[in-house]
Amino acid sequence: MLWYQIFQDGPEYERRRAQGTFRPADIKLKDLHDAVPKHLFERSTLRSLLYIAKHLAITYAFYFFATRIDFMSTVIVPGTSPFALITRKLLHNFLWLMYWGWQGFAFAGIWCLGHEAGHDALSPYRIVNGVVGTILHTFVGTPYFAWRATHRTHHKGTNHMDRDETYLPPTRKDFKLPDGKVAVRMDYVEMLAETPAFTIFKLVVRQFLGFQLYLLHNRKGNSKYPPWTSHYLPSSLLFKPEQRWYIIYSNIALCAMTSILGVCVHQFGWTAVVKYYLMPWLFQHNWMVMFTYLQHSDPTIPYYRGNEWTFARGALATVDRPLFGWVGRELLHNISTDHVAHHFFASIPFYNLPQVTAAIKPVLGDYYNYDSTGVLRALWRSFTQCTFVDEEDEIVFFRNQYGQTTLELDCSYKPSGTLSANVSETSARCIL
Repeated sequence: MLWYQIFQDGPEYERRRAQGTFRPADIKLKDLHDAVPKHLFERSTLRSLLYIAKHLAITYAFYFFATRIDFMSTVIVPGTSPFALITRKLLHNFLWLMYWGWQGFAFAGIWCLGHEAGHDALSPYRIVNGVVGTILHTFVGTPYFAWRATHRTHHKGTNHMDRDETYLPPTRKDFKLPDGKVAVRMDYVEMLAETPAFTIFKLVVRQFLGFQLYLLHNRKGNSKYPPWTSHYLPSSLLFKPEQRWYIIYSNIALCAMTSILGVCVHQFGWTAVVKYYLMPWLFQHNWMVMFTYLQHSDPTIPYYRGNEWTFARGALATVDRPLFGWVGRELLHNISTDHVAHHFFASIPFYNLPQVTAAIKPVLGDYYNYDSTGVLRALWRSFTQCTFVDEEDEIVFFRNQYGQTTLELDCSYKPSGTLSANVSETSARCIL
C-alpha cells in the first residue's frame, strides 16, 4: 500500500458500495463445514501454550527495552548543550511513546489469547481454557468469565438488533429524528451535525475508555438491559443464575491483580507503574476497541431483526481487515484478518484460521467481506458514517449524518415478515 492510499477506501469496499443494493445470503452451514479440512478443528494445548510463552517473551522484551530508555537517550544524544538537552528530551519522550504503543499491542495480544480461551479454542480441556483465560484477561484488567458470558451471546446473535450485546447502533427514534419519508437533509443536520473537533474528542474517549465503560455500565451495549447494567455485578441481567459464581471468581481475580499493582506502587512508586503498565494498558484499549469496532461496524454491513436473522447471516455481517499488517498477524493472532472464519468456527484455534478462511472463501463467494482500507480511514469512515439505523425494517443499514445509506435492500427480495405496520423510507421506495 502506497502512503497516500491509507486515506483512501479499499477497492473491495468500493466494489461493495458500487453494487448499490444488497440481497441477504442463504449459505448452508453444512457446505462450509464440509469445505474445512477436519484436522483444522484440532486444538493442541502444547502448541497454544508455546504461542502464549512466545507472546509473553515479546511482552517482556518490550518492558526490558523501556527500562533502558533513559540510558539509551543519554548514549544516543550526549552532551550538556541546550541543543543536546532539547534533542535528548524529545528522543526520550519519543521512545516512551513508542514503548506505550508497542506494549499496548502486546497487551492487546494477551487479551486476544484470552479471547481464544473464552471460546475453548486453546485446549480441548475446559479447565485449561478457564485457568489460562482468567490469568491472561485479569492481567489486562478484563473480568474473564463475565466477558466470556456476554461475548458468547454476541456470537449467538451477531448483528441482531435485539440479541447482540455490543456496538448496537442507535435508531432514528433514539435521536428523535423525523420519519424518513418526510425528513429532509436539514432535519438531520440540525440533530446530528457536530464539529470535527468534537467528533475527534468523542472518538478518542471511545477508543481509550470505551471498553471499560462498556464493562462498567453497558455503554454502547444492548438497550434491553436496565441502566447501569454492569459486568461486575453477579446479579446483573447479563448473566444466567448458574453463571454468577463465575462472575465472583472474575472479580476476585481482578482484586488480586489490583493488589499486585498496589504492591508495585508501594515498592516502585506511582510513576513506574504508570509508565510501565498503565499507559500501555490505555493503548491496549485503543487498539482493542479499534479492531473490535471495525469487525462489524461498516456502512456496507447490515443489521437484522426478527426471522431475517440467521446464524450464517450474522456471521457474514463481519469484515476481515489486514489491520496493522504483520503486527495484526503476529501480535493480535489473526483476530482481524480471519474474523469471518472465527464467527463460523469459534472453537478453531487462531493459528489455523488463515487456512479456514482460504477454505471457505470459495463457498461464500461475493458474501465474503474483506476490506484493505487503511485503518485510520476505515475508523473515521465508520465513526462518521455509521450514525443510526431505521427501526421499522427487518434488514437495515447504517445511515450517515445526512440520513443516507451506502447500500439498500434489493427491492426484489421479500422479507419473511413485518415487525411493524410502519415502513421505512427504503421500504416505501420498494413498495412504490
